[in-house]
Amino acid sequence: MKKSSVGISIAIIAVLVAIIGGAVYHTQKNNRFVHSTTATLFFHGGGSSYHAETGMVNAAKKAGVTNTVIRADVTNNGKVTLHGNMHRGAVNPIVEVNYENNRQLDFNKHGEYATNVVKMLKKRYGINKINMVGHSLGNISIIYYMLRNGQNKNMPRLEKQVDIAGHFGGLTFNGIPDALKQPAGMKLDSNGKPNYMNTTYKQMTAARKAYPKRQVAVLNIYGDIGNHTDGRVTNASSRSLQYLVASRAKSYTELKVTGKNAQHSKLHDNKQVDQALIKFLWQRRNLIKHHKTNLLSRVKA
Repeated sequence: MKKSSVGISIAIIAVLVAIIGGAVYHTQKNNRFVHSTTATLFFHGGGSSYHAETGMVNAAKKAGVTNTVIRADVTNNGKVTLHGNMHRGAVNPIVEVNYENNRQLDFNKHGEYATNVVKMLKKRYGINKINMVGHSLGNISIIYYMLRNGQNKNMPRLEKQVDIAGHFGGLTFNGIPDALKQPAGMKLDSNGKPNYMNTTYKQMTAARKAYPKRQVAVLNIYGDIGNHTDGRVTNASSRSLQYLVASRAKSYTELKVTGKNAQHSKLHDNKQVDQALIKFLWQRRNLIKHHKTNLLSRVKA
């Protein structure tokens, strides 16, 4: 065989090996995650927009979770407009929810807005299962969605929720209504129940009956930059979610994040949070390693 022929053969073999290797890698990467039509909705915090959640969404895309991301704009009166391309049967689709009124303090409105988005997804794409992710004020959309729809079998089923930097027990800074303020001296018992509750938290305790039994898996992520706070919300306020949902949840897990990137507004751009979120929402169960580091508690109803 001539040298030129040998060289061509080697080159062809090298190309085939590269193609096959790439295909195997792509297959292995995709097989890390569930292939589901469950839509995951991201809710941004107060004074913010869907851009704040872009880091987490891009991390999921880069990991190979999905190629489908759309946006749902919601006006102050609750009208929903969808932007982007999505087809029925899309794998692990992500919906970035964007509220026009990003400082809405009527929490019932958050439930209305979230409900309207979910109804639109069901109508247009046939979505019947959802996950929800909230940051800061965005967590209120999840709780109040469930207060409205937790027992409604005609609405898509909530499978998993991720709460990041939630202020369920209230806020401590000035300029907010008394109904949203964290009561002075608030402490939690072993079940996450506050010794003092503001008016809004008392309303949210209805979630203890609104959540279906053993249906929703909950991951509660909060930051501690020192002194049991993320610099904006106390850890007690974030962790008071336990009392609201754990007794009814399929599982309840808390993840404490520390360091400078555990600050309230940095948590949605934190690689540790990205990894925890991806693992919890989409990684196949047989691949999940049971790390105990930073997992403070796991409570099963």
